[in-house]
Amino acid sequence: MTAPERAQTQTTGRSTQTATLAEIAREAGVSAPTVSKVLNGRADVAPATRTRVEELLRTHGYRRRRAEATRSPLLDLVFHEMESAWALEVIRGVENVARDAGLSVVLSESAGRLTPGRTWADQVAARRPHGVILVLSELDESQRALLTSRSIPFVVMDPAGDPGTDVPSIGATNWQGGLAATRHLVELGHTRIGAITGPSRMMCSRARIDGYRAALETAGLPVDPDLIRPGDFHHDSGYRLGLQLLRRDDRPTAIFAGNDLQALGLYEAARELGLRIPEDVSVVGFDDLPVARWVGPPLTTVRQPLTEMAEAAARLVLELGRGDDATPAATRVELATSLVVRSSSGAPPF
Repeated sequence: MTAPERAQTQTTGRSTQTATLAEIAREAGVSAPTVSKVLNGRADVAPATRTRVEELLRTHGYRRRRAEATRSPLLDLVFHEMESAWALEVIRGVENVARDAGLSVVLSESAGRLTPGRTWADQVAARRPHGVILVLSELDESQRALLTSRSIPFVVMDPAGDPGTDVPSIGATNWQGGLAATRHLVELGHTRIGAITGPSRMMCSRARIDGYRAALETAGLPVDPDLIRPGDFHHDSGYRLGLQLLRRDDRPTAIFAGNDLQALGLYEAARELGLRIPEDVSVVGFDDLPVARWVGPPLTTVRQPLTEMAEAAARLVLELGRGDDATPAATRVELATSLVVRSSSGAPPF
């Protein structure tokens, strides 16, 4: 531990106080080296002691000075799951920036949970990376405090929920994308347009379906709840929910899928039922993954600039790490989406 490391206590009013790690150690009833071990993510600290020290660090608003925070040449990239081509596009973007900065990328997956487990936060503290990028994930208050106290900057890409005004984030214009996809189908003459959404707990999914609703309402078309099916952004849900929609006697003539993977599942459902795309049903996806150009027919979709979003997140987290105390605490960036018209959308069959 370099001396003197100090913590700034955030208080109400205009006054502020500072506390050294020695003072925090005395309050916790431990030695200063023990506090340093907690800060550095060392495993050889009793859980009860670690919890007590972490609470005091949060109470005093401790933030290690960047000049004193030795960093390893790493960037941490955290997914809630990374089993699709979507994740590959994100990894490519982060790698592009990390490579230019002479850094390596550490990948983590939280097994479908939107918030990583506590052991992950301790491991990050021990690694002391240049920064952390969380994809469709979020941190709880204790994890944010832990990273902040170690001066490890973090950025959320495509936030699952509202990240808050004090959390830097990179997103896309999801509402505008849902609007553009549905408006395209309306302009082709479709009046019964179904939708397969993503998880309702994800902000991007809610924004896309809100854009779908807005396009229908603006065109004077009813929003039929029976034509909206809640999915999970996976191929299987596109297939299963696609069968449900396409087996209806009054089936929709077009379907907006919340992402490209669900659109591909919808393709499979249409083939199984002997329906042609776009002659019998038009399909529009979201993301513009590379596979969207290769399927037959090539998929009309909304391009979400995933690689560019990942590059922007990586650049932002590195800028935050290089900054001083005057660096803005919050940055919210949204990159534009755009409709890519291919061969899976056409006029309704009747």
